[in-house]
Amino acid sequence: MAATQATDDHAAVTLLHDLPLHEYHLRLDGHAWTIAHSGAILSEEDEQRYLGEDRSRAPYGLALWPASIALAHELVSRASELPGRRILELGAGTGLPGIVAATHGARVVQTDRLEEALTIGRLNAERNGVRSIEHRLADWTAWTDTERYDLILGADVIYAPRLQPFLRTIFDTNLAPGGRLLLGDPYRSASIRMLEAMEQEGWTVRMTKWRLDGEWGERVIGGFECYREG
Repeated sequence: MAATQATDDHAAVTLLHDLPLHEYHLRLDGHAWTIAHSGAILSEEDEQRYLGEDRSRAPYGLALWPASIALAHELVSRASELPGRRILELGAGTGLPGIVAATHGARVVQTDRLEEALTIGRLNAERNGVRSIEHRLADWTAWTDTERYDLILGADVIYAPRLQPFLRTIFDTNLAPGGRLLLGDPYRSASIRMLEAMEQEGWTVRMTKWRLDGEWGERVIGGFECYREG
């Protein structure tokens, strides 16, 4: 796994506030993906700086977050379950998890409230030879989708208490009977409280721990599978 400077996406750079794009390379189980992004948020120090005073450098949806990489690993570990599955990705950003799922035969809808994020998501889908993903502009606080999905994906999306009720409504509205949520999160306290509340309300929550190693050091990310029986 490596990150390098991207040089061949000049049109996209213009659309994305003239931001220089970088590349992240992921190779798993015989597949390889290349993801363009505005800057990888891979170390805890980088993440805290980004969430603090340095957010002006780029919309957060254009950065590559560790939870997205961990969720990609989680999906590869479930590759045999993905063909033909209808999948919704929330806050898709650079698009890595949905692209991995589509590579393995899933029918994916990627959503984000930022047009810039959808632009880079389309770019990444094209760069990886995936043309089956549907990209939709969508705001969790004004949600209109009533489709049902076998799997709902979210990488680092449940951390904001203000938005958690809207996400819970989406989970209840859009998850098909017998469906699953797959959520990647670096054990943020607000996220864990939300998952605990869901357990108390009848959800089953199972966790897989992913350790990401690279030039940024080690990050530990939880992969949370959530579902309801019956």
